[in-house]
Amino acid sequence: MIPRYTRPEMAAIWSPETKFRIWFEIEAHAADKMAELGVIPAEAARVIWEKGGEAVFDVARIDAIEREVKHDVIAFLTHLAEIVGPEARFVHQGMTSSDVLDTCLSVQLARAADLLLAGIDRVRAALRKRAFEHKATLCVGRSHGIHAEPTTFGLKLASHYAEFSRARRRLEAARAEIAVCAISGAVGTFATVDPAVEAHVAEKLGLAVEPVSTQVIPRDRHAVFFAALGVIASSVERLAVEIRHLQRTEVLEAEEPFTEGQKGSSAMPHKRNPVLTENLTGLARLVRMCVIPAMENVALWHERDISHSSVERGIGPDATAHLDFALHRLAGIVENLVVYPERMQENLDRLGGLVHSQKVLLALTQAGLAREEAYRRVQRNAMAAWRGEGEFLANLKADKDVTDRLPPERLAALFDVGVSLRHVDTIFARVFDGA
Repeated sequence: MIPRYTRPEMAAIWSPETKFRIWFEIEAHAADKMAELGVIPAEAARVIWEKGGEAVFDVARIDAIEREVKHDVIAFLTHLAEIVGPEARFVHQGMTSSDVLDTCLSVQLARAADLLLAGIDRVRAALRKRAFEHKATLCVGRSHGIHAEPTTFGLKLASHYAEFSRARRRLEAARAEIAVCAISGAVGTFATVDPAVEAHVAEKLGLAVEPVSTQVIPRDRHAVFFAALGVIASSVERLAVEIRHLQRTEVLEAEEPFTEGQKGSSAMPHKRNPVLTENLTGLARLVRMCVIPAMENVALWHERDISHSSVERGIGPDATAHLDFALHRLAGIVENLVVYPERMQENLDRLGGLVHSQKVLLALTQAGLAREEAYRRVQRNAMAAWRGEGEFLANLKADKDVTDRLPPERLAALFDVGVSLRHVDTIFARVFDGA
């Protein structure tokens, strides 16, 4: 994790201290159930909780042990034995390292998902507020970057709100996919640990039981989780790119907040660069680059190898931290986005009504003209206006091939922007009602 792009709440989930605390809880809950089953003495389970529950695990000591034994779980268990004393011989009875590692990872990913869901909710709240604020703020819609037809800025934001609502549902599903526990022993047969232990640990940690593990939790679950993060990152980038384009000098319909004392360039004092949204594009790339390694982790050898381990040590913290940071940065941008309705109207009018060409085309076909011929008559007047040869409406009114089908007053009515936007309320109801 890069501290610059990591919020403290997410950093805490992936800290060594948190990891070792989860490891201890897995072992201690397992000991409780083993004691209930008569596998270990009840007194041993009590002492494990009593001494380990209040302990502050020494990360440096565990690291030092690992340098000698070359095994992270054994290093932790050795340190735990130093704390618990003789009863530590009953810790980890019948369990294998993956029982601890995989279950811990499930807990961490589930907790990370909860933070990400909160981030999505903040983005959605900001988009909803600004969408209603600009529900009727006219602007031009663009396809291929070229003026197309009128829309509203509120509709633009509503589109992103709907996308982040889908993102939330996907992440909820991915969280459920990954929030599973495996305490099934070597190669997953429960030969040395009762399935009741797994069920008990799962319940205590808020996880579901993995129906059939090998020696690891199947990595298709993790692949789904990271794929969901990648899609959400792309949704972040789509909105970031829109804002970046709208901030371009030639467009300038909206821009990121520019705070007092902020400087845009070391060389040019006038600059107000879209640095926050450019940063979001970069962070989205970092999240998406974790997806392919997660996919490649699915195909492990037989019941287990550890080729996935080094990958997950990186992508687990990095993908969740970067996306968490990106979501909260995006929410702040939307909350404080500077919007210029006058410039939106100016840009909408820039081509002198060309954005209404489709309505003229349709009106001509409804007046009895073949579509290809109608298209030809509208296009020649539109292209003349595009070249600066008169206004589009004036050109149409002067074209007898058009006015013989549509009288001037009918043509003028087709340039009413309200006609283009008469279903905005319907779209808003679809997006926001019950959301």
